[in-house]
Amino acid sequence: MPVRDEGAVTYSAAIEGAASRDTDEELSEFAQRVLREALRRRFQQAPRQAVTGDGAPWIWNIASERFPDALQIVIATTPTSACRPSLKAIYGPGTKLAEHRTHQRCMELKAGNLGAALSALQTNRNRMRYDKSHAAELCTSLAVVESGCKRAIGPRLKQGGMFWTVAGANAVLALRCCRLSGRFKDFWERRALRPAG
Repeated sequence: MPVRDEGAVTYSAAIEGAASRDTDEELSEFAQRVLREALRRRFQQAPRQAVTGDGAPWIWNIASERFPDALQIVIATTPTSACRPSLKAIYGPGTKLAEHRTHQRCMELKAGNLGAALSALQTNRNRMRYDKSHAAELCTSLAVVESGCKRAIGPRLKQGGMFWTVAGANAVLALRCCRLSGRFKDFWERRALRPAG
C-alpha cells in the first residue's frame, strides 16, 4: 500500500480549461502550473517519476512531452469512467456507437475479461498495469484528487447562498491551496516584496 511522505501533497486549483490544442502557441494555464510545481518539487531529479490521470489524451500529451521518463498510470476508477474518455475520442462524443462500445468494454472489465477490454482500449494498455504499479507502491486511485477537491474547494466555495465570479473563486482557491500546502507564509512574503501597482 502506497504511503505518502509528510508534506508530499501540494494543492493547486483554479477554474479554467485545462486542455490545449497541439496548434496552440502556449501551454494551458493548467499545464504551466503543473510545470512550475514539478520544477519546485524537483520532479525531474526524482529517482522514480509517475504521472497519473484519466484517459484524456491531452494529459498524456503533456506527460510525454514534459516528463518523458515518468511512468504513466491511468487512474483506477469505475470501469465506466475509465472507458468513457478513450471511447469518446475513438467514436465521437454523444454518439450511439460510443455509448454502445462503452457499455461493451465495461461489461468486459466487470467480467474480468481484461484482455478483450484492453485490446479495444489499446492506447492506454501500458498505463493500466495496476499490478506493476501496486508492486512499486505507486498510487493508482483518484482518491487524492477527490480528497483535495473536498478539502480545498468544497468548504469554501460550495456553501449555501454563495455566488462567485471566476476571478474571485480563483483568488480564494489560490489562498486555500497555499494554506493547505503549507506555503501560506511564503505566499504573503512574496506579495510583500512586489512593488506597488
